Amino acid sequence: MRRRNLGSTVIASGLLILAMTLTAPAQTPQKPPLTNQDVIKMVQAGLSESIVVATIQENPCNYDTSPNGLIALQKAGVTQKEMSAMMTRDQAATGSAGATTADGTTSTSGSRWEMPSVSLLRSAGLLALPLEKTNLAQTKQKPRSLASLAGDSAATEGIQSGVNDASWDAATHTHSGLAGSGMLQAGGIFNSALGRRQPTVTYVWGVPGPASANVLQTSTPKFSVNFAKAPGVNPSEFAPNIVKLTPTQNNCRLVGATQGKEDARSRDAADWEIYSSFVEDRVAVSLQKAAAGQYEISPQSPLLPGEYAVVLRPVSKDEKFSGGDVARAQGPGLMFDVLWSFQVATTAK
Repeated sequence: MRRRNLGSTVIASGLLILAMTLTAPAQTPQKPPLTNQDVIKMVQAGLSESIVVATIQENPCNYDTSPNGLIALQKAGVTQKEMSAMMTRDQAATGSAGATTADGTTSTSGSRWEMPSVSLLRSAGLLALPLEKTNLAQTKQKPRSLASLAGDSAATEGIQSGVNDASWDAATHTHSGLAGSGMLQAGGIFNSALGRRQPTVTYVWGVPGPASANVLQTSTPKFSVNFAKAPGVNPSEFAPNIVKLTPTQNNCRLVGATQGKEDARSRDAADWEIYSSFVEDRVAVSLQKAAAGQYEISPQSPLLPGEYAVVLRPVSKDEKFSGGDVARAQGPGLMFDVLWSFQVATTAK
């Protein structure tokens, strides 16, 4: 009798274990985290931008979003949208918060990257100046001086209307994945082969409007500049400067100008030495460096009344830029395209 009970117990236990095995949910193997190289492989394999972004958003990650990591991604053809998705996913994984708002600022200081910023140092505290993006126009006139370019209608009208930048921005942001970047790279290779046939034109940077809304009552302003976490940039390669802006009859202000190939803004290759022969009215300044990308800057002598701007410039004049980055205002191109304008009032002391 006991043997029967024992046998029944063994059978019942076996059936229970079998039932639990059949009904237990299958364990899904954990996905390996995506890395920068995984994203580069997807882009170079020709996957569309939307698929790459979706894959980034849906998988665990172990990204390198340091300035050098972002520069490597950019050179490999990873788009701005894909890099933004990587940084957002990485921030979520590491518990750091920080989102980029529509005006280009970051919402919290916990982000791994932040847009450059400039603040006026006052006895009452810091006064943040708004970041402004320059418009880029071109003309056939040689850049002898900004004063000579101020009367060039092709350049000044392009800056005032922003038509050139709008068209280039649309053209360079419609590509997706390798299909779009491949098109730009193929164009770059093709144009490189015919580089000798490409005419040289003058590119002019400027901001619309006759005057800055930031009117200062001091002729010796001092600014705090921070671009330590600028996306896709090595901060040790740049430093702030102050330049005098040149007003034009078409209600815009010229920042600087240089020469380049007519197709420069469609090239992704970093082969444009923009600053080697850049024309601008630089102000002699005193710089105090706190850390890479963190400075205090002030003019060495009182500024005369007029229009000025704090700008970011490469430390080396031989620094090479991608024309595509300049057209899209990303990475090193972003540094060259932004400024913080101010006006020294006639009553300034």
